Amino acid sequence: MVLELIKYLSYICSGKRNNRRERNRSLLYFLMDNETTVGIIESMVQAILAVEPSYFLVEIRIKPTNNIKVFLDGDAGITIEKCVQFNRALYKKIEESNIFPGGDFSLELSSAGLDEPLKLIRQYKKNIGRKVEIVLHDGTRKEGSLREVGEDGIIVEEVTGKNRNRQLINHTFLFNNIKTTRIQAVF
Repeated sequence: MVLELIKYLSYICSGKRNNRRERNRSLLYFLMDNETTVGIIESMVQAILAVEPSYFLVEIRIKPTNNIKVFLDGDAGITIEKCVQFNRALYKKIEESNIFPGGDFSLELSSAGLDEPLKLIRQYKKNIGRKVEIVLHDGTRKEGSLREVGEDGIIVEEVTGKNRNRQLINHTFLFNNIKTTRIQAVF
């Protein structure tokens, strides 16, 4: 009875397939959710990064088209050469694991970059002294220089006024009150 149900669900989710390989693939996609796939890929990335502890995983995103985006960072940044090296190693592991039958996936591995918000305490620590923009859950925005990072929050120094009227104001923000923190490029 369960097998009949699975065949029926497979038919509903992906339409009638012509061959066994396509039926099995659609069933696999139906049974394996995105969180499970992200968890599997995360463990692969952690295994690759274990030999080089100065690099760390920031985030993994998988689109419905099986486009996998992996964002890495390093305590002293990450070079293009390192991204290429990690990309090749991860691609090989994903292919060998066969979590996407028939190699039906694409992989993009890059640094988190300036356009991505800070997500980990380790990212905050490496950016001490840089200009940041903080958006709180209530919509309040603050800009300033990141001065300190603690276990539960950060201190940002805001400069108000000019010349003689210049004042430095330290603001403390708890991580659970912060919606996003982005690095501000200064030219």
